[in-house]
Amino acid sequence: MPSGKVKWFNESKGFGFIEQDTGEDVFVHYTSIQGSGFRTLKEGQRVDFEITKGPKGLKAENVNPNPML
Repeated sequence: MPSGKVKWFNESKGFGFIEQDTGEDVFVHYTSIQGSGFRTLKEGQRVDFEITKGPKGLKAENVNPNPML
């Protein structure tokens, strides 16, 4: 499963980008974040995810945020 860190995430718009450990950026939408309640990500947060190819490029799915230390 790929991993990376959140490059940026706009809570009001519900999307952002994850920088993979390999360096390539992947789009992420709040509906792909695992968990209940308000789903958001913080800049610099480590995440594990799956990658799918959408019409506009790579997209992160089943995003599992790692706890911030």
